[in-house]
Amino acid sequence: METKGRVLVAMSGGIDSSVAAVLLHEQGYEVIGMTMKTWDYASSGGTKKETGCCSLDSINDARHIAVSLGFPHYILDIREEFGDSVIDYFTNEYVEGRTPNPCVMCNTHIKWDALLRRADQLGCDFIATGHYAQIRKENGRYVISKGVDALKDQSYVLWGVSQESLARTILPLGHLTKQRIREMATERGFVDLVNKSESYEICFVPDNDYRGFLKRRLPELEDAVQGGNFVDQAGKIIGKHEGYPFYTIGQRKGLGKAFGFPAFVTEIRKETNEVVIGKLEDLNRTGMYVGQLNLQKYAEIPIGGLDTITKVRYKDPGTEAKIEQFQGKIKVEFHDEVSGIAPGQAAVFYEGDDVVGGGWILKSFQKGSVFENVQSFEV
Repeated sequence: METKGRVLVAMSGGIDSSVAAVLLHEQGYEVIGMTMKTWDYASSGGTKKETGCCSLDSINDARHIAVSLGFPHYILDIREEFGDSVIDYFTNEYVEGRTPNPCVMCNTHIKWDALLRRADQLGCDFIATGHYAQIRKENGRYVISKGVDALKDQSYVLWGVSQESLARTILPLGHLTKQRIREMATERGFVDLVNKSESYEICFVPDNDYRGFLKRRLPELEDAVQGGNFVDQAGKIIGKHEGYPFYTIGQRKGLGKAFGFPAFVTEIRKETNEVVIGKLEDLNRTGMYVGQLNLQKYAEIPIGGLDTITKVRYKDPGTEAKIEQFQGKIKVEFHDEVSGIAPGQAAVFYEGDDVVGGGWILKSFQKGSVFENVQSFEV
């Protein structure tokens, strides 16, 4: 029987990627499954059992699906690539005083770039994943749009995927809800997948202790940065902290000190090893600058700007904003104040359900401040 083409499916062992592989197999594609070994958590000194896509159980679950349906399955050890692209990035961002987003880096540099290289080696026409998002071609460009299941939509983490990669990508689950995915797995006899718990931690920090991870990864870091100052909004010293890399914008818990009011981290100053403390309202911003752009729906933002819904974090519902492009960067002006904008996080711009593009947050500002003018700081 003639197939629709050969497709390499990234299979984590979870229900989503497994059902994606099953659907493509049923639709007539020649499926090859591949599970990527990205990280050996035990070697990092963590205290929690290895879980998620890196675990032996997950690899075996993915292989079981492939064997039961009669298509090949491979295990790909990309720990070295993952370390270079994601782990080093993760630690470096904290050292630079920013808050990293390793899931976006993983999607862009591992789940796509690395997968496509292996697809070429195996003679595959396409790659596929179990992400809840949709792809279409419009006006000569490939556009990511939100999945129909609003609670599971993963379009936010896919802004960094290039046009060349999207041209060879299939996302079989974008038009389905999570409930329907569970029903499909049950109907096909894969009940264990339905009952399998899902992991939401960073895969290489499954105990959620990123401070401990940084200290193990960079043994000299703690001594180099400890003893910095907490300062208030006016710059007055109000205490000592453990070191600027161990704090994030918007953090309230784990400050190690009581300030007499509900206190939040509002700014991190690497140069002076200062962590700025303020009240909830001190986190509000009306704009930001975004760099290292990847545009999807348009090759360039139209002259005069574009009205968008802009998200500053994965679970952010988004805020209406006007964006303007200049010198390889985007200036975002929100219609309403946005709280807790963290440099280093991804900003993603939507037009309706379509991803216009995204980039990394460089700096936020409050209207009327000196930082509203891009010329006033280096980016």
